[in-house]
Amino acid sequence: MKTTMSPLALALLAAFASHVHADEDVPLHQLGTVTVTGNRPTSLPTQIPTTIEGITREEIERDINATDAEDALKYLPSLLVRKRYIGDYNHAVLSTRASGTGNSARSMVYADGILLSNYLGNGATFAPRWGMVSPEEIERVDVLYGPFSAAYGGNSVGAVVDYVTRMPTRFEAHAKLTLTHQPFKLYGTKDNYDGKQGSFSLGDRQGAWSWWLALSRTDSEGQPLTFPTRAVSAGAIGNAGTPVTGAVAGLDRTNTPWYLFGTATQYHTTQDQLKAKLAYDFSPTMRATYTFGLWRNDSEGRPSSYLRDAAGQPVYSGVVNVNGRSYTLAPTDFNLSNEDLQHYMHGLTLKTNTKGVFDWEVAASLYDYNKDQLRAATVAMPTALSGGAGRLVNQGGTGWNTFAAKGVWRPDVEHVAEFGYQREAYKLSSTESPTTDWINGAPSGVATSRFAGKTEINSLYAQDTWKFSPQWKTVLGARFEQWHAHDGVTANALKAVSHVERTENYVSPKAALAYQASEDWVLKASLGRAVRMPTVSELYQGGVNAAGQLTNNDPNLKPEKSWTTELSGERKLAAGYLRLTAFGERTTDALYSQTNVLVTPNVTNIQNVDLIRTKGLEVSYGANDVGLRGLDLSSSLTWTDSKIIRNDKAPSSVGKWQPRIPEWRATGVATYTVNDKLSATLAARYSGKQYSTLDNSDVNGFAYQGSSKYFTADARVRYRFNAQWSMAVGVDNLNNYQYWNFHPYPQRTYVAELKFDI
Repeated sequence: MKTTMSPLALALLAAFASHVHADEDVPLHQLGTVTVTGNRPTSLPTQIPTTIEGITREEIERDINATDAEDALKYLPSLLVRKRYIGDYNHAVLSTRASGTGNSARSMVYADGILLSNYLGNGATFAPRWGMVSPEEIERVDVLYGPFSAAYGGNSVGAVVDYVTRMPTRFEAHAKLTLTHQPFKLYGTKDNYDGKQGSFSLGDRQGAWSWWLALSRTDSEGQPLTFPTRAVSAGAIGNAGTPVTGAVAGLDRTNTPWYLFGTATQYHTTQDQLKAKLAYDFSPTMRATYTFGLWRNDSEGRPSSYLRDAAGQPVYSGVVNVNGRSYTLAPTDFNLSNEDLQHYMHGLTLKTNTKGVFDWEVAASLYDYNKDQLRAATVAMPTALSGGAGRLVNQGGTGWNTFAAKGVWRPDVEHVAEFGYQREAYKLSSTESPTTDWINGAPSGVATSRFAGKTEINSLYAQDTWKFSPQWKTVLGARFEQWHAHDGVTANALKAVSHVERTENYVSPKAALAYQASEDWVLKASLGRAVRMPTVSELYQGGVNAAGQLTNNDPNLKPEKSWTTELSGERKLAAGYLRLTAFGERTTDALYSQTNVLVTPNVTNIQNVDLIRTKGLEVSYGANDVGLRGLDLSSSLTWTDSKIIRNDKAPSSVGKWQPRIPEWRATGVATYTVNDKLSATLAARYSGKQYSTLDNSDVNGFAYQGSSKYFTADARVRYRFNAQWSMAVGVDNLNNYQYWNFHPYPQRTYVAELKFDI
């Protein structure tokens, strides 16, 4: 098949070609090993000769309008976080090379070794707990691409993200105020959505003790995210119903004519974060660290109707007549919701860092949904604004805990052996009940649905890094995982189904090889297997019919099994680097929601897709003082071909693109540092056409529920008045591109920051 390259891709490749040159004074690039500076090294296995990209605190402050922790990943190669608005706590899913934004369980996110990824489920509503890290506390972010280290489980198939946060060496204090403003115009909406964010942090080191305390609050209004709709053809021809005006005509994601009647899920969210860290150095080479995190969120989702009756009043429910066709609006079409969340995080680590023959680490963490309530109205607007019937979803008691014990053995200068034991345990408890007062009422009557269950993984791993000649290094490893699913329950008001326990064992081998071809060139190859286990919600969250049979979940799902390969060449430039990587992935039993056409009646739920194959090329380039002193450039370009090869349950999807994986994507960042006080940054991101459905029937990406291509530009200017005071102004989506990933992304957003540092 012939492919065409976008103008942006051509421009980036031209930039790469124009800056590739050698310099005899460049230091030797040692076999792909990452050199990490600073007093807190990354927890990533830097000896693995595979792709690792990263960004430092200084680069984040200089280049990115960062309002949330996930913004640090914005311009890294092949990554996308589906952040819909500032403070997006439940849909900001990470996408990687061969995993779309519907596959949150195919990446791992850590902060100081504490797991932030949410493996209670897989999908948009199981985003990593980004709110447990604020941009101001980040020291560095590193990303390991692919499942090539035995130290990480099957969820690392896409990438492992590691946030390293600040730990002071002397007294320091920081305060920051950020204001945002988004004029938004779409369909029948024309409004402004603003936000404000304040943070304060301080820390110190005295003798063997060091501590850090950080507080932040985000008060943000997001743009509307959902829209009540009806297909034009669904309306009954005639004069029935209340005549209304204001319905917006358009085309849905399949290019079918429809009407949009208004907006819903326009969030106003207020989030508070507290982070406290305490460390004690028993010796210069052994440290204990305790981390506590508290994250609170109060949010309101509110609707607005485009429809007006003859008196000019908004219409939210009942039978309406639009251009001679009648439609029935349910009370919940314009949904109202409130969420009250309070989550805790604990982490405890004891580790040595002698760099001698043997080092070890013991770590444990706990993430607790101390309070997690969603309240939604089931009565219509505007009555619902003052109360009335509704539903209450309670996930209190849900959470996960982890334990790890690992060691590093260096018997000689040629060998580094890593080994360890890890345990991860997940618990889901979700109960939905009716209530007579959706705003403040207690549950009333019998619970309408309940999902509960537990999964755990116990793992042993070992890998050996062997530099068997000055030019060659190899890594061989394996990971054994025992997965156990138990206490699963799927229930409604009348029936409850308890699920059989499952225990399965898997071994995932890993291998990598690096060759120092010259002082400027390093060649690397990696191979790894990953087994991504089904999550609790994929197994147990569904329905039960009157006969006690499951209707839309399958507790017998198989795990995803992927083989991933990577071939890379890295060239050291005079003041930068150039990397070209070819990657491939073969995944069997991929987990997707689809309709099984082999049974009658057809069943739609999470099912195993037989085979998905992905191949691609990725280019990454970065250099300092390009053309003139002070001009730094970084950019990336990714081409991907990801297709469904076999899917017996839904044959119409065979040969189609894997959802949410575009063929082309690119990033570029240009920063000019005028002097030690002033810098200016212009950045851009591009993503090509993509689909949300397995059969690729959603051909219109520029519509509500569609997934569109996009090209957005961002700008930032930062000025430091003195050693204490600095400010920055910026614009995200400078070109005001309207683009979609089911929901509309933010339009042009203005950002202003004022910061104080000691």
